[in-house]
Amino acid sequence: MAVAKVASGQSRAQASRELLCATSTVVAAVQRYLESGREGLVDRRARNGQRKVDERFRATLCRVLKGTPQQSGWRRTTWTRELLAREVERRGRVRVSPTTMGRALASVGARLKRPRPVVRCPWPARQRQERLWQLKCRAAYARPEEPVFYEDEMDVHLNPKVGPDWMLPGERREVVTPGNNQKRYVAGALNSRTGELTWVKGERKTSALFIELVRAVSNAYPTARRLREHPSFCP
Repeated sequence: MAVAKVASGQSRAQASRELLCATSTVVAAVQRYLESGREGLVDRRARNGQRKVDERFRATLCRVLKGTPQQSGWRRTTWTRELLAREVERRGRVRVSPTTMGRALASVGARLKRPRPVVRCPWPARQRQERLWQLKCRAAYARPEEPVFYEDEMDVHLNPKVGPDWMLPGERREVVTPGNNQKRYVAGALNSRTGELTWVKGERKTSALFIELVRAVSNAYPTARRLREHPSFCP
């Protein structure tokens, strides 16, 4: 199209504006046509040889992505394109650049996402299962006069979390915040049988917050002879 527009009398700059491309692209296309004719307009990437990212390369990449860098002997906790290229090469495939690795990741449907942090229980599997069974039995067979509660505390950040938002060109939305982040603390006890939640709030996460929760639960269940807290199965 660039050659045809220049041949019709348009300047290279005018042709680039109509084709929405750089002027250098039009200049290069016209020069290649003048030197080699139609053959000069053929995509030269066809002579690059065999593709590096083939089905075997993608299969190896998928196997690598199913594990973590630490499982493969690296110290990092997350994969980068450079590290993926080195690991795939170590597994017998060709070495590729980070840019090529990015295209390979897109071809297998991989996306850059934030990992979810988790905490593993240090107990052996058998001991953990036994403790879980004990806790489930205690909650299932709790008597009305001795209710069992799930108890926990959490932090509430008063400073709102600002994320991406859609805005018109030239505009930037403002989100009012209290300045320095402020926090409040909430403690709650969930009845394992009825699902009723009893909670309290405080400005500090100390033993006083838990004591206040115990008072609230005691007032909510005045006829209970004993209040049982459902303990955690991990130390």
